[in-house]
Amino acid sequence: MDPVIVVGAGPVGLALALALARHSVPTVVLDEGPGKDEQRPARTVVLRDDTAAFAERLAGHSFGDTETGARWAGWRSVRRKQLMRELDFDEATPSPLHLPQHELTSALREAIADERLVKVAVDSKLDSLEQDAGGVTVHTRGPKGTWWRGSYLVGCDGSRSTVRKLLDVRFPGRTAVERHAVAALRTELPWPGQALLHRMPPWRHGGAEVVGRPLAGGVWRLDWLLPPRGDLVTPDALVVRIRETLAGWCGGSTPPYELLDTGVHTVHHRLARRWRVGRAFLAGDAAHLLGALGTQGLDEGLRDADNLAWKLGFAWHHGAREALLDSYQVERRAGVAARLRAADQSLPALRGNKNLRSYVPGSARGHDTLLTDGHVGRGPLGAPSSYADSPLAPVFSESFTAVGTEPGAPVVDVRVTAPDGSFVQLRDRLGLGHLIVVLVAPGTVVWERRHWVTAGIMPRLAAAVTALPHAAELLVAESYPGAAAHSVLLVRPDGHLVTALSGVRPAELYAAAETALGGSAPTGRADGEERPGRTGTSTGEEENSAGAAGVARRSG
Repeated sequence: MDPVIVVGAGPVGLALALALARHSVPTVVLDEGPGKDEQRPARTVVLRDDTAAFAERLAGHSFGDTETGARWAGWRSVRRKQLMRELDFDEATPSPLHLPQHELTSALREAIADERLVKVAVDSKLDSLEQDAGGVTVHTRGPKGTWWRGSYLVGCDGSRSTVRKLLDVRFPGRTAVERHAVAALRTELPWPGQALLHRMPPWRHGGAEVVGRPLAGGVWRLDWLLPPRGDLVTPDALVVRIRETLAGWCGGSTPPYELLDTGVHTVHHRLARRWRVGRAFLAGDAAHLLGALGTQGLDEGLRDADNLAWKLGFAWHHGAREALLDSYQVERRAGVAARLRAADQSLPALRGNKNLRSYVPGSARGHDTLLTDGHVGRGPLGAPSSYADSPLAPVFSESFTAVGTEPGAPVVDVRVTAPDGSFVQLRDRLGLGHLIVVLVAPGTVVWERRHWVTAGIMPRLAAAVTALPHAAELLVAESYPGAAAHSVLLVRPDGHLVTALSGVRPAELYAAAETALGGSAPTGRADGEERPGRTGTSTGEEENSAGAAGVARRSG
């Protein structure tokens, strides 16, 4: 079968190619550039903890443990001279990852260099695209202009996407929602390792808002909010902003600093009407632009890649299921649209000095709290998307059990026992081309796996997992937030919870897996019924797991 064609060699395109390789799918990446990236220290990315983990799995190393990325120690929110809020990050509340975008891209390129399933074609500018029932044919111009044949195509070619234009997909939205002057500099500030949001700073050229975010090696990125339509920011004016801001933060005198890079960042909000046209898809900036109020567009783009990779992998190996491929647009477009709506509702209050509650009904959040949410990845502006209303969500059954994660939301990264008996993190098992089944079994941690793998309910559960409609890996967790003993969690390859069942329910587990893979909805599912936990009937056999023998007991 022909490879998947990925158009665009930015972080999203490279991440998608690597993610597809983990699903054993070959790809061709069409890079219109020379295969190298300009080093711009002022162009940085902030990734939520789970998105950072996805990027680190693909790159093969931890960015937070190198000289490139930084995990913040905390977050400070200040208004004029008053400290409004302070957050400390720890294991329970992990910090976002902040790093230069070119460092992320370079790490992904290095990983691709060792990946035999990915071919990168540099100096290859797409100029035509044709689809038929069997695949996609494209032509590229350049020194080695040629035709390419692929099974599917994904446009990751940025805001001016050629793929989107060739597919005739509209890209409506708003222009210049926000403008920021940006500087990357090396200096020492009074709160090492802590990010800062300073609203209404009391010095002359402070403007309405300035954000300081630490990077590795004593480097900081500073962003000053500018009027949406104002004069150009001259180098001299930017130096004045830098000196006054540093002096304001350091007791009145400007500390020594080394200016590394500057720029002006303009935020646009746009959302493509369609993310799938036949065998062609859009992802990243080709599908959406966002970034006001601290939201992070690249974080959403990497989520696009994670969501789409396992679905294309299934289609490539087992044949296309239209419901599964269609679910990419349904899930991801809805998630980004919700983020854009939240920003549009909040902007008049946060930038217009009006009462927040008149724009966000029912919300008691203050301005600083809402802005903090956007920057650190919480709330409507920053929290990860949940796919509770996805067409891949199974019908509710009487065996459904509530856990600390809602169906459709990303699972918590708990320690699990792998089939070989080793202890690993749940996230380490994601994105490998198979479903994941997690049994919550308190007490197993004190015994070697050989003592409980054939005891209690384990043989029955192992047989049920083997019989699923797609390959699945059975993991065992000592505990999971909010889960009772013998809860069984079904997890998608991208780490979103499908359902949680009380005990071993082979028929219901099979039905949930089939639905999660885009198969026919199980009997008893009503039209339009999408969310587990609402209505429906049981489709599996009844079993009182409370009376089942515990898997933690010693066999023999």
